[in-house]
Amino acid sequence: MTIAALSPDTANRRHLGRFDLSTPLFVLLAVVLCVLVLLPLFWLGYYALTNKAGSPTLANLARLFTDATIRRAFLISLGMAGCVGVFSCLVATPLAWLVARTDMPGQRLVRSLVTASFVTPPFLGAIAWAMLAAPNSGILNNIYRWAFGLDQSQALFNIYTFTGLVFAVTCYSFPFVFTLVANAFDKVPSDLEEASAILGGKPGTTLRRVTLPMVLPAMLAGSLVAIVQAFTMFGSPAILALPAGFHVLTTKIWSFFQFPPRLDLAAASAVPLLVVTMLLLWGQRWLLGRRGYTVLGGKSGTPRRVKLGNWKWLAGAYVLFILCVTILFPYLALLKVALTHNISEPLSWSSLTLHNFNFVLFEFSSTRLAIWNTLILGLATATIATGIALVVSYLVARRAVPGASLLGMLATAPIAIPGIVLGVGLFLAYANPTFGLYGTLWILLIAFLTIELPAGYQQLSSAFHGVHPELEEASRILGATRLKTLWQITAPLLRTSLIAAWCFVFIGTIRELSATVLLTTAQTKLVSVIIYDLNESGDYGAISVLGILLLVVSFTVVFIANKVPVLGGAAPRSGS
Repeated sequence: MTIAALSPDTANRRHLGRFDLSTPLFVLLAVVLCVLVLLPLFWLGYYALTNKAGSPTLANLARLFTDATIRRAFLISLGMAGCVGVFSCLVATPLAWLVARTDMPGQRLVRSLVTASFVTPPFLGAIAWAMLAAPNSGILNNIYRWAFGLDQSQALFNIYTFTGLVFAVTCYSFPFVFTLVANAFDKVPSDLEEASAILGGKPGTTLRRVTLPMVLPAMLAGSLVAIVQAFTMFGSPAILALPAGFHVLTTKIWSFFQFPPRLDLAAASAVPLLVVTMLLLWGQRWLLGRRGYTVLGGKSGTPRRVKLGNWKWLAGAYVLFILCVTILFPYLALLKVALTHNISEPLSWSSLTLHNFNFVLFEFSSTRLAIWNTLILGLATATIATGIALVVSYLVARRAVPGASLLGMLATAPIAIPGIVLGVGLFLAYANPTFGLYGTLWILLIAFLTIELPAGYQQLSSAFHGVHPELEEASRILGATRLKTLWQITAPLLRTSLIAAWCFVFIGTIRELSATVLLTTAQTKLVSVIIYDLNESGDYGAISVLGILLLVVSFTVVFIANKVPVLGGAAPRSGS
């Protein structure tokens, strides 16, 4: 009997007596996601709205308006994030246009190198720029003083300023804008630009009146993403703002955990951070969902390339400057400091040493424990989060059970929760005697699963739209349960996306700092926290070695993500 010959009644009779785990699994996942997402937020709200005796009060929230230090930190955060959003757009838009709409050579290489900024942890980039532009010991300032014969008091750069903080954060926020704007440029219908050219419009006029208005929503949405990244960032402000003598809101929240801890103020200060983040993300989704691609949805054909002519040298200089500032200079600084005894020592054959590598890998016991903890949590988080994301994506995409869309909402909800806010909520929820998870790897695993689940879910949710459900329906008609169908049919079809999601979650886990810094103890330190601790002691040699190891692991995972699906064969298309 063929599959086509099976009637719906026959298929239903085959399922009689079979127990499908879809509904129990739905309930279990709903409970797990509620615990991951809602429990920390509940305790955050509880501590923000109660006093030490547990009585309801608004005094904690009132401190947000009456405490000048909190108010100043909040305003500095807004100003810093706004500047980062503006400068990220100003830097990324010309770069995206050059890559997507001109005949500039090396476009694919530029895209790949800009993507490398995603892999670089922002806090590591901030430390690298501290090595380069610290007023006393910075490599660039030492070169400047040596070149012009100046004394030690003279400095060309000072990274420990508000301007320096904006610069360092922008270096690792503009790729978000670049990705959205470059994709928008790729989708601009070429016939509209050709019509402008036929009517006598010069390339500059066409760019100003046709192309840019069409990608404006993507520019604004990307800027909002950059603002969110800057507003919720902890690592770079902690490294650059605190030595400069000022707080942003995330570092102010962190300060409330120092002795004596003020958990009520930490919870209250996290509320405006959460609210502003949710509003910014809502604005970003509205721009992309309502206005962003209403015109860009059609087929654009071959993009119309603007010939740069004699301007190629200027475009090349601009691209080279951006790549040097964001990738080349920081990476060279890390490598130079890792191979010399101290940051100010000139680089020469006689000064090269492996002392820092020997110290980090064989003498510093905290490093080995941190590397082990990081790998365990990275592997566990990537595997569990990808598994949960796969099942949730399947249930939502195939509408396997009533109310499956609720799972999708819960899986994406953590994207609106800043890492430092989640860290506060998790500490309040699980550090109490009821759970007693503080000081264990379990609380970090819970934190990473919550933070990284949206990335895995969004990756796999998009992939499900490209897989036609015909084979799944055939499997179901032949008597397989939904879970067996997912395991034997759908998952192999999605192996490319599964590997990409796993790698994405793994990289996000090993570079996480915002929530981690509040949840670790001496026995649960991770590489990111060790780097942060070493920065406070000024041990740049050990920091450079750990940073290089972190980058090597991250780029290796990215390489595997690109190569393994090819070795395994391309996933069949929906029509195969």
